[in-house]
Amino acid sequence: MAKPAHSIISPAILYWGTPVVLISSENEDSSTNIAPMSSAWWLGHSCMLGLDASSKSTQNILRTKQCVLNLVDDSMVAHVNALAGTTGSDPVPDSKLPRGYKSVKDKWARAGLTPEPSDFIRPSRIAECPVQMECELVQSHNLREDLPDLAGFALAIEVRVLRIHVFEHLRMDGYPNRVDPDKWQPMIMSFQELYGLRTGKLGESELGKVSEELYRGATRSTAREFPGDNDDQISTGMHGNGILDTMLPN
Repeated sequence: MAKPAHSIISPAILYWGTPVVLISSENEDSSTNIAPMSSAWWLGHSCMLGLDASSKSTQNILRTKQCVLNLVDDSMVAHVNALAGTTGSDPVPDSKLPRGYKSVKDKWARAGLTPEPSDFIRPSRIAECPVQMECELVQSHNLREDLPDLAGFALAIEVRVLRIHVFEHLRMDGYPNRVDPDKWQPMIMSFQELYGLRTGKLGESELGKVSEELYRGATRSTAREFPGDNDDQISTGMHGNGILDTMLPN
């Protein structure tokens, strides 16, 4: 069968498909800002966020050095859409005016969401979100510094994940510190549209045969201890001895 031909294309955005995150951060008056975004990826217990420099979330994270990354599932379209096109900034930043953004102070009421306190940081978690990650700022980097007219329009922000909370039903049976990917159904943004995962796996994953615990070393430092470093032990004590998670498949 003939292979399909490639053609040149230049999309204005390159959102190939990433999880939707609701970032909760603390405003100057201790109220909460909530913003949907999808420019996020994880490595170990570090996360990189791509954010507009004019965003209220960006300003809050840089000022307080804290945020919560709340992951939504495929049932939360109404919540995400309620926050889309809103900003916690007043007045609305010039960069967002052409896109019709409106200033909204009470994001909780706007989206019908419920706050719950975090363990290590000040910003609240979102109770309706199946996954919540309490984070602290590590560093930020201005993007496009080689282009004077675009320098600093967006930032790459590195945060450290201190503690992870999940709905109990997302746990993998027999493993104290694993999420069952058959139960976790994230919302994915692809070119500004919202999607879920197809039912079931696409096929057997070779990487899926490797014990996740073999990556544990990349999640903590031997030079410095942080809050939440030993949460794997807490979870092991609550949900099993962790023996299965240290065994390699035959």
